Amino acid sequence: MTADFESRLRAVSLRVTRPRLAVLHALDGHPHVDTDTVLALVRADLPTVSHQAVYDVLRALTDTGLVRRIQPAGATARYEMRVGDNHHHVVCRSCGAIADVDCATGEAPCLTASDDHGFVVDEAEVVYWGACPTCASTASPETNRHSSEGNE
Repeated sequence: MTADFESRLRAVSLRVTRPRLAVLHALDGHPHVDTDTVLALVRADLPTVSHQAVYDVLRALTDTGLVRRIQPAGATARYEMRVGDNHHHVVCRSCGAIADVDCATGEAPCLTASDDHGFVVDEAEVVYWGACPTCASTASPETNRHSSEGNE
C-alpha cells in the first residue's frame, strides 16, 4: 500500500514524505474523518508531527485531488480518499455519522439544474440527512413522530 501511495504522490508532483504517507494511511482506513481525528491517527505512527503539518498535508492532498474535503452544513470539514466520481453522502442528524451514496443516475453531473443561469455545471452535490440505523433504533417514538412530521 505504501508503494501505491508513493506513486500517487509522485503522479501529482508531490514529494513523498512521512507525514503525507501517514495522512494517506489514516484516511485509507477511516473515511469521513475530521482534522483532529486525522492528527490522532497520524500521531500513532509519528508522535511528533505538528497540527500545522497535518493541516498543510491535508491542504496539499486536497489541492492536488488525492483527497476530497466535504463539509456538510453545520459540521466540521471531513476528508476522504474516494475521489474522481460524483458520489454523495448521507449524514446522521443525531451522531454525525457519514456514509457514501453512489450517484443515483447517469454520469457527473448526476443532476441537471432546472435553470443553470448560464453556469457551466460540472458537479452536483447532494447531501441526504436523517438518522443512522443505530440512532433510529434508539430514538423514542415521540422523536420519530416529530422528525417525520416535517417531511409530510
